[in-house]
Amino acid sequence: MALFDPFRTGSLLRRRSVLSASAVPLWSWFAGRTAKGAEDTVSQVDGFGKAKRCLMLFMWGGPSQLDTFDMKPKAPAEVRGEFQPVSTATPGLQICEHFQKLAPLSELFSVIRSLNHDDPAHLSSAHTTLTGQIPPVNKSDDEPPSRNDSPCLGSLVSKFRTIPSGLPAAVTMPWKALHPAAPGGTAPGQSAGWLGASADPMLVTGDPSSPGWTVPALQLLDGIDTRRLTDRRSLLATIQGQQTSLEQQLTSVMGLQQDEAFRLLSSPAVRTAFDLSAEPEDVRSRYGHNIHGQCVLLARRLLEHGVPFVTVNWHNDGQSFWDTHGDNFVRLKRDLIPTADQALTAVLTDLRDRGMLDDTLVVWVGEFGRRPQITASNAGREHHPFCYSGLVAGGGIRGGSIYGASDEIARFPAESPVSPKDLCATMLHALGVPQGMTMNDATGRPHFLYAGSPILPLFRG
Repeated sequence: MALFDPFRTGSLLRRRSVLSASAVPLWSWFAGRTAKGAEDTVSQVDGFGKAKRCLMLFMWGGPSQLDTFDMKPKAPAEVRGEFQPVSTATPGLQICEHFQKLAPLSELFSVIRSLNHDDPAHLSSAHTTLTGQIPPVNKSDDEPPSRNDSPCLGSLVSKFRTIPSGLPAAVTMPWKALHPAAPGGTAPGQSAGWLGASADPMLVTGDPSSPGWTVPALQLLDGIDTRRLTDRRSLLATIQGQQTSLEQQLTSVMGLQQDEAFRLLSSPAVRTAFDLSAEPEDVRSRYGHNIHGQCVLLARRLLEHGVPFVTVNWHNDGQSFWDTHGDNFVRLKRDLIPTADQALTAVLTDLRDRGMLDDTLVVWVGEFGRRPQITASNAGREHHPFCYSGLVAGGGIRGGSIYGASDEIARFPAESPVSPKDLCATMLHALGVPQGMTMNDATGRPHFLYAGSPILPLFRG
């Protein structure tokens, strides 16, 4: 049954009223409707609304399923590769030996071994991974981001959450994922898309592990304190008030962005949330003194302070990220897995010890996997979207389990195939976004927020 759409023209609550009431999250309004029995069946489904917040760890480039969470030790040598499987704390679950820190924590997470789609391009498949929707131009590395893109999950979820005063609704760090070999450059699906610029996640750039690092977006110009900033904002408002009516629509959008910028710049809560120096040195070391580890630690701080959705993209390492067309095993063993292992282990442990894991959803996934057959000339693995793995934890997820299975060489799913649309639907479900709901874009066209189906067996009963 389709849910009541508060944005649809002619609804009991007019579209303009909903859009203007930005201080009231849609979820607060929708919860009132469900209390009257509008969608009780949805809220009773396993896992619905168990997560209050989400950490998405996007392993940009496409990690090899065969060398991470779906080892095939009985496959031919040209498939199985150099790494050995290691047993975890969960009977029957083995992962790569180089996830040394993660293996003992398997009761905290579930592995999905049957992710699949048919898009071998980095950019368009990133859009689907980050939004749960097919992009305007599919199977393409040529198409850059646009406002026709679907909103990233952080932008969607922010519409269903009460955000603590002064904090951003969603944060992405340490950059917008970009691939220099892709003509389109920056991957689409990392903005609010058709929701508009005012709903874009806050982008936090740079290396938090560097001495003296600060959040660029929070830095005032030299010599400008918050009082002078307020004075300048008042002057700007006066100037804008004199603009002609033909510019009013543009001014409205700019005003929302300016309000957001001012709120961030003048908020003590924001500066506290972003203050990594408040973390003890042993904690910072546990995450790893590197850009990924410190971004994940910063993400934990932001979630703890009330930001509902944080995305940590694998950083620009200057070596093609997880896109291991060459030297797959050297890159994984030396540069990729140890760093990812340390940060993921630290954040899962931290969330558990702080009593946050039960209502914090953690997702570790790339845009696709790697081809089973190793390229003999350079020990690389090519793109392979037809079967790959991901990891989910917290937020009502059943730990210590495996969902789905691949065939004997991890070429195709053998059971319970899962699309990235299904994975995103699972995330929305856990975060309490109702299935069947729509939102309108700027032209009034409605869009369904779900393009897949939640993976209900992943959740605890």
